[in-house]
Amino acid sequence: MSARVVTAARGWIGTPYLHQASVRGVGTDCLGLLRGVWREVVGPEPEPVPPYTADWDEAARAEVLAQAAARWLRPVPAGQEGEGQALLFRMRSDAVAKHLGISARRDGMETFIHAYNGHGVVESPLSAPWARRIVARYSFPIQE
Repeated sequence: MSARVVTAARGWIGTPYLHQASVRGVGTDCLGLLRGVWREVVGPEPEPVPPYTADWDEAARAEVLAQAAARWLRPVPAGQEGEGQALLFRMRSDAVAKHLGISARRDGMETFIHAYNGHGVVESPLSAPWARRIVARYSFPIQE
């Protein structure tokens, strides 16, 4: 499973950042990347995605992204971290979780693939500043 997820995610590298989009090679945001990988490795998306703002409803303190992840992805217990997992990030300790990526490895180093405003889809080192922002890890509901 993890290899399929990582291969699918890497296929999106270079896709420009475009808020609310999910079209490989054309445009995507971080949720769109996960949606696109889901379509490639799981199948049709399980629910329609309503319009959303870039701040992910921070003012209302609603954990919309975390709630959706809990509905469709499988939580990964601590100590079972690995490649091909969906990562949910909180960009500030007092903010709602609003960034997603997919865990990977390159040249023996932990990385993650994500759509980042101003950069598009990239594979970044999972450095300490990024790692400490992880709220949860999830696996995709697919069979090997």
